Amino acid sequence: MTTPADHQLESDRARAALSAVRGEVAKTVVGQDSAVAGILIALLCRGHILLEGVPGVAKTLLVRSVAAALAVDTKRVQFTPDLMPGDVTGSLVFDNATSEFTFREGPVFTNMLRADEINRTPPKTQASLLEAMEEHQVSIDGVPRKLPSPFVVAATQNPVEYEGTYPLPEAQLDRFLLKVTLPLPPREDEIAILGRHAAGFDPRNLAGAGMVPVATPDDIAAGVAAVKRVAIAPAVLGYIVDIARATRMSPSLSLGVSPRGATALLATSRAWAWLSGRDFVTPDDVKALAQSTLAHRLGMRPEAELEGVSVSAVLDAAINSVPVPR
Repeated sequence: MTTPADHQLESDRARAALSAVRGEVAKTVVGQDSAVAGILIALLCRGHILLEGVPGVAKTLLVRSVAAALAVDTKRVQFTPDLMPGDVTGSLVFDNATSEFTFREGPVFTNMLRADEINRTPPKTQASLLEAMEEHQVSIDGVPRKLPSPFVVAATQNPVEYEGTYPLPEAQLDRFLLKVTLPLPPREDEIAILGRHAAGFDPRNLAGAGMVPVATPDDIAAGVAAVKRVAIAPAVLGYIVDIARATRMSPSLSLGVSPRGATALLATSRAWAWLSGRDFVTPDDVKALAQSTLAHRLGMRPEAELEGVSVSAVLDAAINSVPVPR
């Protein structure tokens, strides 16, 4: 029989292993610690993450490095304008030898799907991921097929103002638990990046950079179970709901946070609290995850956009309008 002490021991071991992932990824990626934390939170919540940044800020290298540190299977899809849904999910292929159709798995059958430049493919192909992201399965010819566990989509995109991009539909944006923006590095970090390359760093050879697995899928599963045991007081639940309701009343927004968005903030706040070594959620946890969990779910009114108002600023104003529970 498993005792509370056993649960605590397993939780501590999993947290130590997953926390070590940050240090391991730092061997290949300079900075971007918030993006690493975001991927870990997505895994702990069985959700997905969208990484946005201009070309060349190590979005793809970051995802590859996290997968290597976690010892999980990873596959890559380069989203292009001519990519078809079957190229992602898989399709039925006629076998001449048996005169029957057999299913050929697509790259979505993996633990960590690297969806590179997801906003460079038309909405029809983007939508092919919806079932996989929501139900962790794909249906081909009416037959549902389960995806491996854990399963996370780590998608990258360039800002929509870049030529040749298609804005993600609101329904798909809402399926991403988190959206994290990878900024251009500060001067000191950029010097460190160049120094690594000058010393012979090859981003295609992670093992050559000294990367080794420091966590396993079992640690992820233990973390998922531990996060579900993190306590959250009624007052903090009310705080999350009040933030969501404040966005719905903002005159700058045409679309506020839905109940699903509030549920997502609950989940990410619990995961962050657990990664931080606590078994309870504080209002600071909620505020720390609010931008990355909620901002991409908001719709700006055209007149607010013309005035140069940012989604981030509107969300900050909504958060600041809600009293913080003690």
